[in-house]
Amino acid sequence: MALYRGKYILEGLDSIPPEMERDLDLAYGICRELKETSPCEMCGRCCHQPFITVRDSEVERVAEAAGIDPYTFATEYLYRDGGRWLFTRTDPCFFLREDNRCRIWKDRPEICDDFPYMVSMFMSRVYLAIVNPDHDIMGDLEYMDDTWPCTPNIKSRIREMVEKAREERQSFSSM
Repeated sequence: MALYRGKYILEGLDSIPPEMERDLDLAYGICRELKETSPCEMCGRCCHQPFITVRDSEVERVAEAAGIDPYTFATEYLYRDGGRWLFTRTDPCFFLREDNRCRIWKDRPEICDDFPYMVSMFMSRVYLAIVNPDHDIMGDLEYMDDTWPCTPNIKSRIREMVEKAREERQSFSSM
């Protein structure tokens, strides 16, 4: 299993070839730009996702932010699935307040900060659209709920961003 940027698991690969890493960097750049230019609108909808993960390195920090000792946090709020921790309750998340604000906002798990722009499901679709020039990314985004504030932002910008990345990719191969 290969690991991209220390957190994106690429099943079936022992290592990432340089060309693939360059293409992943293009997809990552698009996702990063979307995230940086689209601050969270605090709608709370992402706090109802089924697989909110907490990395091993985050358990203690998130537990402390929640005011819970790490053992109690791990045994009562999390369960182990493969190599990751998942929240036991995600509809909504334990830490979502009634006003759609997170009780542990500044210490929330990384996936909460990354969602929806920097998560592997979205980034993998962007990557595939970049490396397949005849592929239209919009079909891959049908899973996105159009009532979410972030979805129109993504859908209004993604085609142009992917096209620009394809051009950049093409310039690499012509060198």
